[in-house]
Amino acid sequence: MAGANGHPANTAIVVMGVSGAGKTTIGTLLAARLGRALLEGDGFHPQSNIVKMRSGVPLDDADRMPWLEAIAAAIDAARREGRQLVVTCSALKRTYRDVLAGSHDDVLFVYLRGGRSLVAERLASRAGHFMPPQLLESQFAVLQEPDAGEASIVVDIEDAPERIVQRIAESLAADVRA
Repeated sequence: MAGANGHPANTAIVVMGVSGAGKTTIGTLLAARLGRALLEGDGFHPQSNIVKMRSGVPLDDADRMPWLEAIAAAIDAARREGRQLVVTCSALKRTYRDVLAGSHDDVLFVYLRGGRSLVAERLASRAGHFMPPQLLESQFAVLQEPDAGEASIVVDIEDAPERIVQRIAESLAADVRA
């Protein structure tokens, strides 16, 4: 069933954006609010990707493809089992989002949009993550924001996480009512 903004009933809501945008925070809160399982995309990175990022080397398309395919396989498994997920994944390029959605129309992308300075500030205060702040520019360099042809919701990240999740939930509810 499609909603007013063209969002179908979905198997997966992919919370996307550059590193430091708040994907894990928002994804965790959204999953709890919607009663869905959370699939943390970072957990699907092969060790070689983590080593590369820890050493300050940006990932390229070849590095990202096995990671994206593993997440897509998890979404496919949920689809077959009739489960609904919230997934965190940077999904920076349209081609990456196409891999995640496959040929299905039941994947919705929630893009956490934020300016470089705000995201850099958040990254600088984050501890214990393998993605170093110096790779932020490489993420913005490849970022392709979702366009009107994609099933997506765009949310600015300046507000408190609870307010961001509220806005996402309101958008989802509007689609269900339509």
